[in-house]
Amino acid sequence: MSAPATLARRNRNRELALLVGAIALSAAVPVLVKAADSPDIPSDTWAFMALTAALFIGLHLAIRRFAPNASPIFLPVTGLLVGIGYAMVVRLDPAQSAYQGMWILVGVAAFVAVLVLLPDYRILDRFRYTAGFVGLALLLLPLVPGIGRTINGSRIWVRLGPLAFQPGEIAKILLVIFFASFLNERRELLAIPTRRLGPLGIPDLKHFGPILAVWGITLAVLMFEKDLGSSLLIFSIFLAILYVATSRAAYVIVGLALFGLGAFVAYQIFGHVQTRVAGWLDPLNPATVSGETYQIAQSLFALAAGGLFGTGLGLGSPKRIPEVATDFVFSAVGEELGLIGAIGVILLYVGLIGTALRTALRCPDTFGKLLAVGFTTAIAVQSFIIIGGVTRLIPLTGITLPFISRGGSSVVSNFVIVGLLVVISDQSMGGPRGRGTLWRRKPIPVQALTGDAA
Repeated sequence: MSAPATLARRNRNRELALLVGAIALSAAVPVLVKAADSPDIPSDTWAFMALTAALFIGLHLAIRRFAPNASPIFLPVTGLLVGIGYAMVVRLDPAQSAYQGMWILVGVAAFVAVLVLLPDYRILDRFRYTAGFVGLALLLLPLVPGIGRTINGSRIWVRLGPLAFQPGEIAKILLVIFFASFLNERRELLAIPTRRLGPLGIPDLKHFGPILAVWGITLAVLMFEKDLGSSLLIFSIFLAILYVATSRAAYVIVGLALFGLGAFVAYQIFGHVQTRVAGWLDPLNPATVSGETYQIAQSLFALAAGGLFGTGLGLGSPKRIPEVATDFVFSAVGEELGLIGAIGVILLYVGLIGTALRTALRCPDTFGKLLAVGFTTAIAVQSFIIIGGVTRLIPLTGITLPFISRGGSSVVSNFVIVGLLVVISDQSMGGPRGRGTLWRRKPIPVQALTGDAA
């Protein structure tokens, strides 16, 4: 057996070993939640455990077949996060548990579809402007009268018949593809310094156009949809990809200054933003603690009640927090699993993010690097925004915690992101894909798609 084949087999065996632990925890946690309400083991326990095991093993077999060289970390970490998230939905919103389970199955199907239908991630470079146009349209879709919905002060939802979803979750994937492709093509022009701004070397001012364009888009989201979280997420993704493509700190400084300006203007105009900032600065103000800052105050109380080891699954009182299954699910984790459990969840995200960044470092072409960095930034910034918000590190914004918060569009989009990272990891570790795909064709040369040297 060749060395690459031996390494691939070793990775898959490691993945399976880690997955056994993830399956055991993912199946046991919802059972423990139900056991807090009744001393009897639910009659469907064994069926649920069997279904959980079948789902994860099926994903493992799909990776073994279609992405044999991928990192063994992605699937176990993702599976454990999904298991914790489903358990919290069972705990906090039992009526929605079947609904959440259905969306997890859709996300799993989307994950497998990415592995099967995308033999080479560089194909995405061909659809640069299509991805950008559709992503922008989806990002602004909630502004369309009749289908857009305003919930909790932010207009980020769309309802089409019985289906309600956040199009921004899909938009962020498409915009990452567009940003990575666009900046890969123009990275040399953007990286060449022609002027001096104090100690910083900056390129010609006309090349700041992309920053201004993305700033305008995110400002529109902030102003019209009143969604600081999505605005910050999209702009952070763009700045991260831009910095990796050019290695120019000037872009980051200018970008942060522009976003700060936009956030300041939004604070002056919108009472919704002012309320969030007031809750961040003084959540226990007697004048607001029963009203505008009630959510963040209850979140802090829940985290304090959890202590070091937590109250135990199903034994806390996290339902006192409004929207606890979505925006404040991390507070529920902190209350019932304690500081140890909360740190454990954070470490799972750190492991996922670190593995994705390692994939970006190993990627042989610039487009793949930028793509991996963009998807990694999406998960990292989204996690930071919501965890920082509920712990009062930063002002609270309405955004979901990847894989754990209740919500169908969020779960599916994050499964797709991890699937794309697995594809990039597979090619980075094992070279051009050919084995294990449905296509029997020669790998696409790098230079044919990105202009890079092979």
